[in-house]
Amino acid sequence: MTFDDRRIDVAPNISLEARLWSGGDKTPALCLHGLTRNAADFDGVANTIAQTGRDVCAISFRGRGRSDYDPELKNYFPTTYRDDVIRVFDALGWEKAVLVGTSLGGIATMLANEVAPARVAAAIINDVGPELAEAGLIRIGSYAGKTDGLARDLDEAAARIREINAVAFPDETGDTFWREFARRTFRETDKGWALDYDAKIGDALIANGPAPDLWPAWAGLADTPTLLVHGELSDLLTDPIIEKMRKAHPSFDYARIPRVGHAPMLTEPAAIEAIKNFLKNLD
Repeated sequence: MTFDDRRIDVAPNISLEARLWSGGDKTPALCLHGLTRNAADFDGVANTIAQTGRDVCAISFRGRGRSDYDPELKNYFPTTYRDDVIRVFDALGWEKAVLVGTSLGGIATMLANEVAPARVAAAIINDVGPELAEAGLIRIGSYAGKTDGLARDLDEAAARIREINAVAFPDETGDTFWREFARRTFRETDKGWALDYDAKIGDALIANGPAPDLWPAWAGLADTPTLLVHGELSDLLTDPIIEKMRKAHPSFDYARIPRVGHAPMLTEPAAIEAIKNFLKNLD
């Protein structure tokens, strides 16, 4: 299945890249990526979701991929992404949707449900919770916004992305996986390969301070069908955090993805099976 490209206006002079797949008349799904990633992250799993009989849209948040960069640093913040999600709903004419959120996208999912619960039919939260483990935050802070200049070619780009993410995918020893990873996270320019996001996002992590308290937002999902996908080796979502999450939202579905850290690609066999089983009974 192929996707159609679209631009979605969310603010003056700010439009987002959107990829749309046709799947059917069931409640559609909106996919939201992680901090330094973009809509391309969902090119693999989008077909799986569409095959459950629903249309799928994956967006790139402002400052990522082919979306516009925001000149205001303060707008690189979870509540802005939350508001953009609601604007995307309106632009697509969707009354409600299944939200599929990886890391930052999972945070935006929780926040969107908090302000507009009637519009979130279900939530798939990929390897993030209302509390973030310090080890994961330190690792993310060590690379976010630090572009290290242009890579000469795809192989160098793959080597760089491998250095950052090998801890999350220890079994991926072949070059093909890392080249494809680089294609999703870098863009080719006439001078070399550049990371495909605004480097100021790293500055925003410091300047804008911590995210809002997410525990009320997580608890607010208790009445919403929820699937938590958890990378077994994750340094951001740990078992103690998950136990605390169960107390606030006891009924969520859970999928543990073996031998993967933060964050699963959602194309792993265990993730695909869990997503299909979760979605098959949803209208």
